[in-house]
Amino acid sequence: MLDSYKGYRLLLVHAHPDDETINNGATMAMYAALGADVTLVTCTRGEEGEVLVEEHSHKAAAQDDLLGEHRVIELADAMKALGVRDYRFLGAPDKQYRDSGMMDTEPNNRDDSFWRADFEEATRYLINVIDEVKPHVLITYDEFGGYGHPDHIQAHRVAMAAAEKSSWEVEKIYWNVTPRSVIQEGIDKMKELGSDFFGAESAEDLPFCKDDSFVSTLIDGNEYVEAKMAAMRAHATQISVDGPFFALSNNLGLQVWGHEYYTLVKGQKSAPLDEAERERDIFAGISL
Repeated sequence: MLDSYKGYRLLLVHAHPDDETINNGATMAMYAALGADVTLVTCTRGEEGEVLVEEHSHKAAAQDDLLGEHRVIELADAMKALGVRDYRFLGAPDKQYRDSGMMDTEPNNRDDSFWRADFEEATRYLINVIDEVKPHVLITYDEFGGYGHPDHIQAHRVAMAAAEKSSWEVEKIYWNVTPRSVIQEGIDKMKELGSDFFGAESAEDLPFCKDDSFVSTLIDGNEYVEAKMAAMRAHATQISVDGPFFALSNNLGLQVWGHEYYTLVKGQKSAPLDEAERERDIFAGISL
């Protein structure tokens, strides 16, 4: 069983360290454990992130500007927890793209920000990875980048352009999706306990939630939740174990992190399907 996916190859393209764990940690851990080759490309080092740990607060961009270096270490620790050995930064070692921050902020206007990168150059770097790794499946964000962060949008654009222009044909492409019903259930549970989720009254208020009809694929990684949680804890400057993410898991059970949802945008949806006609395997329909 542990080698049942040997020969299958998955590529994920993310904007910052920690994005991969939040969105795809269980998926990555599961397929890596089952023998698939899992490659992560991270486009920036997350230099503009908010620092949640007091002892590292001086590393913030507005102070010593050392957060990116620290998040490289956090990413390595997270990948060890997930069992993923092949992880890279886009353009490395020749090029380093900086976290762009949110739209219309000072970091967003920096020449070295990923948002302002030479698009063709960034795409070529990823094409080189695709041609080397030859992934059967690519996972990235939707065209809105999940919630509108410039680096997420740029990662989407680069990933889709590279997949189109590469000499290797990626058979299936998925975008991450957060179904509204799942978050709404969490909000309702937390309200019962007198708490909230990012101050949201409804999942309708959260830009990263989408209608359940967008979900084509559900990966059940419940057996790998502990690995995902360990990876989340590795990203300590960015994820608080006392924050709403973990409160949600406490109120819904760990399956809220073990279930990961996707929209299939290239390739055919293939059996096995669940009762809601959702795929249960991102490699379904792919023959080696």
